[in-house]
Parts: sequence; structure tokens; C-alpha cells
Amino acid sequence: MATVVNPDASFWSGKRVLVTGHTGFKGAWLWLWLTELGAVPSGLSLEPETSPSLWRVIEDPERERSRICDIRNGPAVLRHMQEFQPEIVLHLAAQALVRRSYSDPIGTMATNVIGTANVLEAVRASSSVRAVVSVTTDKCYLNREWFWPYREEDPLGGYDPYSASKACAEIVTAAWRQSFFARREVGVATARAGNVIGGGDWSLDRLLPDCLAALARSEPIKIRNPDATRPWQHVLEPLSGYLVLAERLHGSVAENGPDVAEPWNFGPDGHDVRPVSAVADRIVALWGGDARWERSGEVGPHEAGLLALDASKARARLGWRPRLQLDEALAWTVDWHRRYQRGEDARALVLEQVQAYEARLFS
Repeated sequence: MATVVNPDASFWSGKRVLVTGHTGFKGAWLWLWLTELGAVPSGLSLEPETSPSLWRVIEDPERERSRICDIRNGPAVLRHMQEFQPEIVLHLAAQALVRRSYSDPIGTMATNVIGTANVLEAVRASSSVRAVVSVTTDKCYLNREWFWPYREEDPLGGYDPYSASKACAEIVTAAWRQSFFARREVGVATARAGNVIGGGDWSLDRLLPDCLAALARSEPIKIRNPDATRPWQHVLEPLSGYLVLAERLHGSVAENGPDVAEPWNFGPDGHDVRPVSAVADRIVALWGGDARWERSGEVGPHEAGLLALDASKARARLGWRPRLQLDEALAWTVDWHRRYQRGEDARALVLEQVQAYEARLFS
């Protein structure tokens, strides 16, 4: 068994951390984990798009540091950076839906490319920031629809506007790192994760929220592309990677340690790269009763068919590795939603799973 590295509470205690996209599903989980670690988070994001949304139901006492702001507004991003003076920036804000990128390609590009440049420019004008993790996606790679998982040195690409925008965000981040941060004490890296699942995700046009919503209505789950294969992982898996990476970025600057200012994959083990149909089968089994799924017959725009990530670099150099196999991650997700529907507190449910995850020191 290999030891798994946890985020270090002694490092995060008192650290001022700016999270962009904190009102989103991943951002809300990250915000609560940071508060549990003793950090002082602040957030820049749009209002949540869904009702309910995890951000609105967690009732966190630290939310007074939340700012509603469009990252396409460069002066507003700069103003908050200067007011808050963060030491670490975790950039998650994005237009994150493939199908929406077909209907709003310019907005997608503006948010994911110009928005990223605005965040990096605000960092460049800051004297407080020491580490930046810019989150992109597994879809930033030139997808050859093959069985081999993509490694960090593989070519970037993007068939659809969303994937292309995230490949561009990778290039923008690399350009700012090389042009402006190479000789400053600022470590800048990108993080590429797989398809995340977890409690409190009511996002539009995603498999797990769509499945759970249909089951809650006692309706069959409608699946438009059951053969598509994705690297599925619980939301805490990539978030742990972002936190450990930020620690190492900060440490490499402060202590002249190993250089980690580069791209990183955070993906599941190969056996958890599965087709949509397998995930739907497992959700139906967990839900029980008359739960079932069926093909929707819907014909949508092009989406990647086969996608997998090679995260061996993070395993070898960061001490990161996945802890929850997919079946368990799905069970955690269904259990979270059932308990929330029974009236349990969303914040307490998130923190309970954070603590259970941290206790998994071996995988």
C-alpha cells in the first residue's frame, strides 16, 4: 500500500486564499475544506446558476468574504486582489459546459481565456501572491479517441469551443508563467482533472445531477450517449490534488525546492475510466426500487467519445493518488443526496465526507 499525502493543516492555517468560481459545485466543496484546514478564503464568482445550489445551502459563516464578480471584468478582479491580498490563488471560475459552448462560443472563450488572463494579470500586479493553481480540464488535450490515457506532455487541442477554450487557457497560463513569473517568487501551475461527482451537485447538463433528479421524480433516467467513456472521480480527489500542488508551489518558491510550476493531471485509476452506461447501471442499483435508465434518442453536438488521464506524475512527484474507487464515490454521492433530502445539514454532510476522505491514508 502506498502512503497518500493529505493537505497540511499546519501549512493552510491562517493562509489567505482567493478562490475564483467559489459558488460552483467544486468551488463550494473547496471553500469548506479550506475553512476546515484553518485557511482564510475569499471568493470571486458569478451568482449560482441553479436552485438549489450547494453554495446557497451550506450556510457558511465565512461567506462575508464572497464577492459576486465576472472574471471578464479585469478592473474588478484586480480591485479585489488588491483589497484581499491573497497569498494563494485557486482559479476555478469557468464556463464549464461543452454543450453550452456551442450556443455561446464567444462567451465561453471570453470567460475561460480572457478571464484567466485577467486573473493572472491581477496576480502580476500583486505583491502578496506566492502560488497560483489554474484549473482547466481533461478535455484540453487533442483527443485522438484512443485507449491510451493522456499525459501532460501530449498536444493540446479542442474540437468544441469549450475544449478549445481550456487548451487556450493552458497556453495563456504557460505564457504568463514564462514571461512574467519566471524571475519572481510566484509559482504558477495548471491542473487537469476528470469528470467529478459528489453530493450537492445540481449543475445543468451533467450525468449525476440528471440521474438523481430523474430518480427523485420517480422517472426513468434519460441517457443520450451511454457509450461515452470518461475518467470519473469524486470531487474530493482533484481538490486534494489542487491543495497539495499549491503547498508545493508555495514551498518551491520559499525553499527553492523541486520545481512544480507546470501542468498536472489528477485522474482516477484505469479501472474507473468507464462508460456512461456503467455509471448509470451503478446508480440504478444504489437507488433500488423501480429505478432504471434508457436511451434518450437525443442527437446533440459532437462530444468526445473516449477520454482518460495519466496521473502517474502526480503520484510520483506530489504523493497524490486517488483514494475512492468509483463504486464507493457513487455510493457517497447517492448517500449525500438522500440524507440531504431527509433534512440533514448540507455543510455538515460535506465536512463529514471531507474528514472521512482525509482518514483514507492508504489506497
